[in-house]
Amino acid sequence: MKKYLSLAVAATMAATPALADKVKVGYMTTLSGGAGIIGKQMQNAVNLAMEHTGGTLGGMEAEVIFVDDQRKPDVAKQLANRLVKSDKVDVVAGVIWSNLMMAIHKPVTRSDTLLISSNAGPSPIAGSGCHENFISMSWQNDQTTEGMGKHLQSIGVESAYIMAPNYQAGKDMLSGFKRQFNGEIVAEVYTKLGQSDFQAELSTLRAAKPEATFVFQPGGMGINFVKQWKQAGMDSVSKLYTVFTVDAVSLPALKDTALGVISTQTWSPDLDNDMNNKFVS
Repeated sequence: MKKYLSLAVAATMAATPALADKVKVGYMTTLSGGAGIIGKQMQNAVNLAMEHTGGTLGGMEAEVIFVDDQRKPDVAKQLANRLVKSDKVDVVAGVIWSNLMMAIHKPVTRSDTLLISSNAGPSPIAGSGCHENFISMSWQNDQTTEGMGKHLQSIGVESAYIMAPNYQAGKDMLSGFKRQFNGEIVAEVYTKLGQSDFQAELSTLRAAKPEATFVFQPGGMGINFVKQWKQAGMDSVSKLYTVFTVDAVSLPALKDTALGVISTQTWSPDLDNDMNNKFVS
């Protein structure tokens, strides 16, 4: 992460009339509530990167201002305006949730400030909707789920129940899955963002008895879902597949509860290369 952020910052600062001796980054993430489990890991990663670079980005002294968007689009928009207009940051970075990215994308990019996504990858701002002041260091939402859809297709799964939160990323995730999976979609269910009780959905699942259940429920939502899945004995009903649900964020809380769940992911803590070993050590 720090390599590409440094390159982006260096390129941005080099384009200014007089090269500054300090770069300011406004880092927006979710630090409160159940969603804070993801945001705090992102904050820790940025702090670790700054430690590794000696507090510099692109060879310049760097100041990082962390702000908590509370997973609310209106709060995110207010914070973005503050970072750009009052704090006069050179870069706005971070953002977990795609609906928040959609809220701040135009205000930030149109202010001629660089916007760098560490996570959110909503499809409307890719392709023809892409802006020259926007850089994604992660993915487009539907890419990872295309991989899962292709996997289930390749192993001969014939039916799937699919579920995600009702917001931009959830819609993108299920669209990507359906693009590669040609079997029967038993049900396509959108839950409330931040939902913690999935008993109603599990009851519907038990009655439907799909061969596979595909779920995108990031952060605390995923922890609650997987625990309730196991407590309800759903492994005997359907095979559970996920993206960004059973991962490095949720595994410390799920532990052995996650056994048997199959996931696709773009990164794993046990990737054996020098940069990753330095990051996780």
